[in-house]
Amino acid sequence: MKTAGLAKLAIKSLTVAALLCSPTFAVRAETPCNAPQDILRLAHPLARVAKKVAEHKPLTIVAIGSSSTAGAGASTPAANYPSRLAAELKQYFPGSPIVMINRGVNGEEIEDMLKRFDAAVVQTKPDLVLWQLGTNSVIRDHVMSQHETQIHEGLVKIHSVGADVVLIDPQYVPKVNEKPQAVQMVELIATTAKREDVDLFRRYDVMKRWKEIDHIPFEVSVAPDGLHLNDWSYACMAKGLGQAIAEAAQRPIVSATAPALHYVP
Repeated sequence: MKTAGLAKLAIKSLTVAALLCSPTFAVRAETPCNAPQDILRLAHPLARVAKKVAEHKPLTIVAIGSSSTAGAGASTPAANYPSRLAAELKQYFPGSPIVMINRGVNGEEIEDMLKRFDAAVVQTKPDLVLWQLGTNSVIRDHVMSQHETQIHEGLVKIHSVGADVVLIDPQYVPKVNEKPQAVQMVELIATTAKREDVDLFRRYDVMKRWKEIDHIPFEVSVAPDGLHLNDWSYACMAKGLGQAIAEAAQRPIVSATAPALHYVP
């Protein structure tokens, strides 16, 4: 029995050693998250966020979306993007408590999210809403004809409580990229954001850069299902989004007494 136990332990040790020495693990552990400021920069300042930070008041953020907001692909809830983002923002805004509310639900499309907007978003009275959308419609080959109207409806609800808003477009991953509608959806969300004068975090372009410019393989940045992010990419997404939010919140602050936001480009 002891011999068998030692043999199993030896096999496990060799397996762990092989994993640690594998190229994929090494890239994941060592590769930094890179995205130029022209991709990360939000088009509009985040005035509500800036006001709360300047007043040292709690900053309430609602992240609504589907599985990549809920955290599918992450090893633990602490590794999903909203949780990681809360940690990032605490460094940028040390004087304001960060209240992060995750309203992600696996499998939802825009229409599904709208049905729970009042309870999931409006009633929380957020200062900032992060709305991740579009992916499930793409992978299910659904018609996009109503999406612009639906996004507008959601934005009206968000604006009714005076919150800042950042839209987040689909992820650049194999299961999305194989769909002809993927680029069309990315463009539709970008066009809608511009017309509605709201911010857009260009997740698709950020992740595309990882693959095509930084040459980071999908095995490093994407979960084994080929659709969801993993711990590495959730952390990288949160880092980039945190930078974007901090920079956009810094723009409206012109008072000499306003606190520094410690933004690091």
